[in-house]
Amino acid sequence: MAKAKSLQTGHVGLNVTDLQRSLAFYRAVFDFDVLAEGKEDDRRWAFLGRDDRLLVTLWQQSTGSFPADRPGLHHLSFQVDTVEEVRATEEVLRGLGAEFAHDGVVPHGENGTSGGLYFTDPDGIRLEIYAPTGADPADAPTPGAPTCGFF
Repeated sequence: MAKAKSLQTGHVGLNVTDLQRSLAFYRAVFDFDVLAEGKEDDRRWAFLGRDDRLLVTLWQQSTGSFPADRPGLHHLSFQVDTVEEVRATEEVLRGLGAEFAHDGVVPHGENGTSGGLYFTDPDGIRLEIYAPTGADPADAPTPGAPTCGFF
């Protein structure tokens, strides 16, 4: 069987408990456009992206909250160009009352310059937004391991 010559992540599908609440959160935090939406009572979903590129799909078909202690998605990460964009997102998140794993922008590792924010969506799904540079070299919150790994 031939291997694919080019392979990249397409989109990530997430189960949510309340589509309207999740739509409001993801649009406010990531400035996503709604590319398509299903509004039937028993089949609610939304396709989110930018510039007509699908990035995240939301499916209202769950109850409870995301169990971080079970095998499955560890976290979903988004890269932006600058740490200023990360800090602007932090203000939005604070306004929404989001839960953070660490306080403020933190480096990916000891004395690293890439870093970002680690937080959860309304259903407890762990998320990250980071910049490749600009997180001034500092001690990482999780010594000896990537910050994004243990939270």
